[in-house]
Amino acid sequence: MRKHVIPFVVCSLSIPVSIYSQISQHPNIIMFLVDDMGWQDTSVPFYNDELTPLNKRFHTPNMERMAQMGVRFTEAYACAISSPTRCSLMSGMNASRHRVTNWTLELNEKTDESSDVIALPEWNFNGVQPDSTEGKINNSTAITSLPQVLRENGYRTIHCGKAHFGARTTPGANPINMGFDVNIAGGANGAPGSYLGTKNFGEGSRFAVQGLEKYYGQDIFITEALTREAISEMEKAVKMNKPFYLYMSHYAVHTPYDDDKRFSDKYRGKYDEQLKTGLNENEAKYAALVEGMDKSLGDILDYLQRNPEVAKNTILLFMSDNGGQGLKNVRQGIANRDQNFPARAGKGSAFMGGVREPMMVYWPGVTEPDTECDQRVIIEDFYPTILEMAGVKEYTTHQVVDGISFADVLQNPEKRKDRVLIWHFPNLWGESQNLEEGYGAYSAIMKGDYHLIYTWETRQLRLYNVKEDIGEQHDLAQAMPDKVKELAAELSDYLRERDAQRPSLKATGEVIPFPDGK
Repeated sequence: MRKHVIPFVVCSLSIPVSIYSQISQHPNIIMFLVDDMGWQDTSVPFYNDELTPLNKRFHTPNMERMAQMGVRFTEAYACAISSPTRCSLMSGMNASRHRVTNWTLELNEKTDESSDVIALPEWNFNGVQPDSTEGKINNSTAITSLPQVLRENGYRTIHCGKAHFGARTTPGANPINMGFDVNIAGGANGAPGSYLGTKNFGEGSRFAVQGLEKYYGQDIFITEALTREAISEMEKAVKMNKPFYLYMSHYAVHTPYDDDKRFSDKYRGKYDEQLKTGLNENEAKYAALVEGMDKSLGDILDYLQRNPEVAKNTILLFMSDNGGQGLKNVRQGIANRDQNFPARAGKGSAFMGGVREPMMVYWPGVTEPDTECDQRVIIEDFYPTILEMAGVKEYTTHQVVDGISFADVLQNPEKRKDRVLIWHFPNLWGESQNLEEGYGAYSAIMKGDYHLIYTWETRQLRLYNVKEDIGEQHDLAQAMPDKVKELAAELSDYLRERDAQRPSLKATGEVIPFPDGK
């Protein structure tokens, strides 16, 4: 067991004492997580403080509203696939440590594609599990979860929406076993069978959403139903006089792109500046999904506005779990170029389009309104950050926590810390194996301005200056061999420290060397 002692500073900004008196030792915390939302799928700019053509496609007035209230992070990152991100958020571990490196669903079933060239290593396809299960469930990682620590410190913990961190029939599939007091519609499935109440949210399908039976047959979108339930549970926590942690984990904007009729008509055929044509049906439905998610955020902000005593003591964090879909059969435009422009590729890829996310934070009395922060943050950093925000000074975890709190950066906007980011995906995602576009089995490191990508199958190392070349069009590996060597060594050392699993060559059975060739 690992004990963490976190120094908690209320605030290092110049804020009137009257504001300090309003900040509880244990504030309410809302973690608003969107599924598959690209970093440009919003009318809020997250790149160079200027609206891009993609920003102009979408209408997210409530994200704009939150951005005006708090701080936008322009260097926020997650894993390229859903389950690894969610397991890192729940555990504070890098994916190379928790080994839930691809998406989970069924007990003892891998979700990888096959390859004629490489054999994939064992990974934890049964997901993360409660720390009490150590040694009892194969191919899983036992953790002391974030909501468990919060609950032990007096919080009412509410899970609402997508879970997707434990395989079906395992304890970890049920958020109640992972530290939540309340579970609204969370299970093993990583997508909804349907967004539509008229279709009972996919009842009878492999991806059926359960727990919203009261809405069956109604003309209601799942995003709306989840939001109503979340607000109801917040109200209950307030009446109980307990601080709450709401994990508002939307199924939106993942496929299927069901028609949210509240918003879709205004996007159908709308001329798009980037595509130089009208939006097709799929893209119109996608934009409506985004706006429906934004309405959910607005409904929560409205609830806080109606209840100022709650609002003054409620922190709100906004994040997406991976990059937006970059494939032509899902989204409109040139595959791996238009969907997350100016970043390259999308969900599942090592390139920026797969891992760069929209992120915002509102912390009453701490964050300054309408500000921007370029501190580099990755998903496992949320675990220690949220606990520090919650005033949890001492806690014990079963696992080693890799994340680094960014609460001090929020408290002092002038403060910055160097943050080296690591990604590890020794798997094969089912929707694309285009190695050129960063899919397939890879590991990557970002340090300073440089992003190094290692493709396990070919042992190719590619280097990009993401500050000057956000689209990662110019491979600098040949021109900067010393930088490649430096980053490859650092990446390899990080993976070795965590005993990260590696693919093998099918022809020989040889385990493929780390990026440094050893």
